[in-house]
Amino acid sequence: MATAVAARCDSSTADVTFDVSSPLNFFGTGVTVGPWLSNGSAFNVVENTAGTLLSAMDNGVVGTLFQFTGFVTVSNGQTFTVTHDDGLTLIIGGLDLGFATGPTAPVTSTETYTGPSGTLGFELVYAECCLGAAVLQVDLPFSNLPNDMPEAGSLALIGMALAGIGWSSRRRAH
Repeated sequence: MATAVAARCDSSTADVTFDVSSPLNFFGTGVTVGPWLSNGSAFNVVENTAGTLLSAMDNGVVGTLFQFTGFVTVSNGQTFTVTHDDGLTLIIGGLDLGFATGPTAPVTSTETYTGPSGTLGFELVYAECCLGAAVLQVDLPFSNLPNDMPEAGSLALIGMALAGIGWSSRRRAH
């Protein structure tokens, strides 16, 4: 399980907090924040700013930013395949895996983790801009242990995801 939040990109605080389980499977075209979270099986949704769940993921001027944090149990050489649009950053144990960060149509890409094996902190930041599809799909090996000992049972994410970093919608240069 993960605790996460969503916010308008022009906000300084989390507009919505929610929990998620892995795999992350958020999707929608022309949707508002509420249905996008529902499509991705988010739960324990709390709207901190009235109207956020009914607001567009992107209105052509301002997008939405999501930040997920917690712990994952990983091995050196492990690959991660992500389908996303409009930018994604995945950092595990301080190592940026190098996914595309700019606006794009939905793409699937794979990157390899080259850091130490163990249970490490992670940060995943996803941005939705430029209208069109809003897609974030990835299977992360969530863990609730902040150390190098793998969890014996099912992996669960405990963490706080914060959104609300100022970010302006960018238009594609032609």
